[in-house]
Amino acid sequence: MLSTLKTSIIWRFLNETKAITTTTISVNNYQHRRRLNTTTRIFSDRESVTLTTAKQWTHSSNIILMGSPGSGKSTVARILAKKLNKPSIDIDNDILEPMWGVKISEKLKEKGSKHFIEEEGKALMTVKAENSIISLTGSNPLHDEAMRYIANTGYVIFLDYPAKGILQRLHKMKIDRIVGQEIGTPLTDILEHRQMTYEQAYDIRILCEENESPESVSEKVIEALAVLEEDQGYVSTRQDKDSVSVQERTSLGEILLQGLAPDGGLYVPALQIPCLSKGEWSRLVNMSYRDRALRIMERLINPCDLHPSKLRLFLERAYNNETFSHEKIFPVRHLKDNHFLLELFHGPTASFKDAALQLMPQMFVDALRHNEFKTDSSRYIILVATSGDTGSAVLDGFRRHAEGSGVGVIVLFPEHGISEVQRLQMTAMSGGNVQVLGIDGDFDLCQGMVKRAFQDQDLASWLSNNGNFRLSAANSITWGRLLPQIVFQVSGYLDLVEQKVISLGDEVDVCIPTGNFGNILGAFYAQAMGIPFRRLVCASNANNTLTEFINSGVYDIRSRQIQKTQSPAIDILKASNLERFIYHKSDRDSQLVRKCFKELEENQCFEVSGQLLEDIQKSLVGKWCSEAECVNTIKNCFETTGYLLDPHTAIAKFVADLVNDVDVPMIINATAHYSKFAPQVLRALGHKKDIKDKSMSELFDMASKITDSPSMHSRLKEYIKSSDVNEKVLKPNYEDVERAIKIFSHKI
Repeated sequence: MLSTLKTSIIWRFLNETKAITTTTISVNNYQHRRRLNTTTRIFSDRESVTLTTAKQWTHSSNIILMGSPGSGKSTVARILAKKLNKPSIDIDNDILEPMWGVKISEKLKEKGSKHFIEEEGKALMTVKAENSIISLTGSNPLHDEAMRYIANTGYVIFLDYPAKGILQRLHKMKIDRIVGQEIGTPLTDILEHRQMTYEQAYDIRILCEENESPESVSEKVIEALAVLEEDQGYVSTRQDKDSVSVQERTSLGEILLQGLAPDGGLYVPALQIPCLSKGEWSRLVNMSYRDRALRIMERLINPCDLHPSKLRLFLERAYNNETFSHEKIFPVRHLKDNHFLLELFHGPTASFKDAALQLMPQMFVDALRHNEFKTDSSRYIILVATSGDTGSAVLDGFRRHAEGSGVGVIVLFPEHGISEVQRLQMTAMSGGNVQVLGIDGDFDLCQGMVKRAFQDQDLASWLSNNGNFRLSAANSITWGRLLPQIVFQVSGYLDLVEQKVISLGDEVDVCIPTGNFGNILGAFYAQAMGIPFRRLVCASNANNTLTEFINSGVYDIRSRQIQKTQSPAIDILKASNLERFIYHKSDRDSQLVRKCFKELEENQCFEVSGQLLEDIQKSLVGKWCSEAECVNTIKNCFETTGYLLDPHTAIAKFVADLVNDVDVPMIINATAHYSKFAPQVLRALGHKKDIKDKSMSELFDMASKITDSPSMHSRLKEYIKSSDVNEKVLKPNYEDVERAIKIFSHKI
């Protein structure tokens, strides 16, 4: 007997608002108790959310198979019925033909497509089955009302079979016309339209491979249901294994709102990261970035936490050509020899942080809305520490996607530890719900203050009693920031396959400028999902504690101070996400994790050895780059390729050269646009005298005349023309930050 899982299921259909149901699932033999909520409140964006007054209704839920004609639904249904000891209902053979007394083809000929769909829908709404495997017709999803009816009786499983395979099967079945296909309309067009309809109406997608057998597909269905029902949500890296099995499920929404776990640990999925097969990855090769993201994140997010239809909507809002300046969103381009750049800077604030922070605020607000109707009307202040790029990306993302939600954002940054453009990006952002605080200290100090605030019970009580506020996070310590980073690492590999640089399954190396260990952790999770990254190369600047740890097993910051470099986003000594990595590499040894990070907090040092160190060194390669080497790399790369690197990408390029294997492609993460560091890159190119006394706008113009590889980031010009409107500078003590948080809460 598995534990009880409390979840929310969201249904969304074409041209309809999304109704949300609250479900309790008892997972013994796939039997379910469901609470249906029929009352909804419609928001301005036409999304509906759950209310707390639920009408209880119990029954054994159906497993409903949906897919194109020829996708094998009926065969899979029969196999599932036998394996799960459930009755099987084929809508065509068991409902429609007996009800009509004629063959389906004859009824279609008699009624025509439009009226046939209406008659078919009415028939579907007469089905009263429970605890059954139901195989829908290919055209059932075209009738919205009927699909809503049948969907409320169980889980809709979409057998997403490749279009090429569907056409081959239909040809073998001698079917050259299906419902909705008018004379002269190619079957491929109808199948494409059907696909769009199916994409709106499922709870779980089964990504079928080319020529995959019904037996194999049925196993995938059973596995997907088992994962859904065994899922305990999320656990802390410092949480004992024994307590996981008895705890109430922690949902994605809950951990997004909490940020840091109550025990000071970081949240990770309770289940293992899912691994896709080579055949499943092949389905994604020729897809758009958004479509890849949907299929990857569906496997990482329980549909009861965030339904695929809503996830699709969020992805459409996040990754589009109004927000991102490149049609591929994060393109891969050849640099030289076996080196390729994954350009992650085409978003609104010109760094890789936009990948997560155009999506995460939408997920946060969605979680907040659900929380409101669980009798918890807390308001939230997002507290963020930034080493340069996160701050502006958080501010842009929440301003763009969470305006009017009542969420406040406070950003702490090292006053003298970021570039001028980075500072202007943040301080130029206006709004009553935004506060930017410069701290007279380094990033580790800022990050330490954020963690201390989260664990400050006196502050929590004060905020609760003065406006019902809670603190939450948007740094990479939150799982919502890591999910999108997994996606772009996967997409970079698939782009090389699409460009025919490699064949699917070939190994590649990936090199990432690393500070807080979030981006490279995304590559680690991509690797766990089945992407054949051979080596994960961690590239550090002079603040190279990570490099030392990888090579020695000793994480020691006792005698170190952060060095201010030309790559400020990785001027970090305490890499927060390393905790997640050690948790996974130690086989989820939470006791070890607690010990290591308690020692780091108290003694500024910890050490790992033996098998764990060997496993870490099998996964990671660590090298670092000096300031002089960074400058030379910018200059040499420009002279040999015409491409202008920002200092962070130059760090990665230098390290990639150090560890290069000419026989294996190397994907270098280009994490920021060079214009964010215009003075530094122009000096590296030998323009020290030319840039003296020049305004930032003049430096941008100067750089754009030097190269169009990459082209100038036009949106940054808007920031450099702005004046500071929203900055305060605080002394490096926690009490001042605590006071600023309290004052800010009165303004929201």
